[in-house]
Order: sequence, then C-alpha cells, then structure tokens
Amino acid sequence: MTVPLHGCSPADKPDGSGTVSGLEKLLRAVSVATMLMTVPQVLNIWIGHDAGAVSLVAWASYLGAACLWFVYGLRKKDKTIYLPCVGWILLDTAVVIGVIVYS
Repeated sequence: MTVPLHGCSPADKPDGSGTVSGLEKLLRAVSVATMLMTVPQVLNIWIGHDAGAVSLVAWASYLGAACLWFVYGLRKKDKTIYLPCVGWILLDTAVVIGVIVYS
C-alpha cells in the first residue's frame, strides 16, 4: 500500500470542495499564455524557413520533458498537468521537425 503525499490522493481537493482552486486557474491561464508565446517561434521556422538560431538540443529536451509530464499527468489523472502537455508536445514537435528541416 502506498501512502499519498500529504495524506490525500492527487485527485482530491485539499478543501474537499471539488472545485478548481485559484492556483489551478492561474496554472491553466499561464499554460495557454506561454503556448501562445511559442506560436511565433513555430511560425518563424515554418513560414520564414529560418531555424538558424534555434537549438535542436533545447527544443528536443522540451519535447522530452512535455512527454514525461504528459505521462505523469495521466497517471495522476490531473487534467491541469496532462491537457496542456498535448499543446506543448505539438508545439515542441513542430519546432524540432522545423529545425531538422530548415537548419
């Protein structure tokens, strides 16, 4: 038997209300905002065909991390973790492939 961290399962809300906390709302907003900030990088690569200053190692690392977070979020059944990872996996993959194609 495993003991959940802090005595509650990841799906449980600490206040027992079952509602989304302010922190979860903030995390969701930040996830969307940072993904939107990544779109110009993707467009610069795919429309401008310019990947000269983009690090393949860095973006491949971001992709690997997003995949790991996705699996972790699924295992914890935490939508706040795994749903944004879908967007990150798509964006990071677009950058990685673009760097390979246009470098």
